[in-house]
Amino acid sequence: MQRGGKLMGRRRQAVTIKHVAADAGVSLQTVSRVINNEPNVRPEMQQRVRASIDKLGYVPSIAAQRMSGSRSYLILAINDRERTIADWRGRQGIDWVDQMLLGGMLKCAELGYRMIFELVDTHNDHVERELRATIAALQPDGVVLTPPHSDNPLIVGLLDKAKIPFARIGSLGGEAGIALTMDDEGSAQLATRHLIDLGHRRIGFIAGSPDYNLSGWRVDGWREEMEAAGLDTDGLLVAGDFSYASGEEAARTLLDSADPPTAIIVSNDQMALATLEVARSRGLDIPRDLSLISFDNTPIVRFTQPPLTAVDQPIAETVSRAVELIIAQQRGKPKTDAPTVVRGSLVERASTAPPPPGRGRNG
Repeated sequence: MQRGGKLMGRRRQAVTIKHVAADAGVSLQTVSRVINNEPNVRPEMQQRVRASIDKLGYVPSIAAQRMSGSRSYLILAINDRERTIADWRGRQGIDWVDQMLLGGMLKCAELGYRMIFELVDTHNDHVERELRATIAALQPDGVVLTPPHSDNPLIVGLLDKAKIPFARIGSLGGEAGIALTMDDEGSAQLATRHLIDLGHRRIGFIAGSPDYNLSGWRVDGWREEMEAAGLDTDGLLVAGDFSYASGEEAARTLLDSADPPTAIIVSNDQMALATLEVARSRGLDIPRDLSLISFDNTPIVRFTQPPLTAVDQPIAETVSRAVELIIAQQRGKPKTDAPTVVRGSLVERASTAPPPPGRGRNG
């Protein structure tokens, strides 16, 4: 029994980097370099260490990874606290954070890193203090910023001064940080062109919050495509703030006008759902009387009646690319000043069709 007890006790003991080093007959630093895919380890030494790792069933820990130098092997991703908590509590099918973590965590795991997710206030009287505390506690090797943090001068300045590589999603960037966009302007052009090709002349646009630069880029794309087709935009642009309530108000403004649009592009799914309900309350059929296109393509738009045509934003792919660029910079590769563009696509469903007779291009 004692032998059995001792054996069971040994089985419960976690295999550590020290066990691997002893089994392979190398230093702790060598094991750590192999774990982290460092280039300065001879192939035969890598094989010996990896054989010991496989034999012992060793799972690397962050502490072991840090032994090779000053790196923490942590990438910090931050999102706006107020909006994120509101989305979670609303349980409305918004999957921005899910897609963000999907892309970021998988890329981190592939490259031997871990991703930590934190919520930080947007308000300037809180953000610098909160971020300083988070960085001091975690000591991340890099930071992924999402809108509106991506263009917050306090956050950008703090990270730049601390010399921490960071990516700015939804930003054209500048000298500080790695800029990435999802081609919001091009996506809005794509949606507008789809409606024009169907024969629509009166295409409305419900914009998002001005706190986000991407809101303006989407308006620019819509306006440019309308002007290129020789179509008027007067009275067809209404601002929202990405909330359902603002979508209701904007939709009423457009649909109650003297010459209402036959199609509307909406800057996010929540405002698009509101527009759908406002249209129904006026007896309008989607898409016979009104075509509707949304941005984001969150899960809920697949289950509306009818399912909504939507711009699919490549959130996971963009965050994955951001992590890749951060780690490349951390390893000494110089960053490029030009923004990295990850393009979205238009997913066509049942909410778009030619305009009602007499109101199309030839009407």
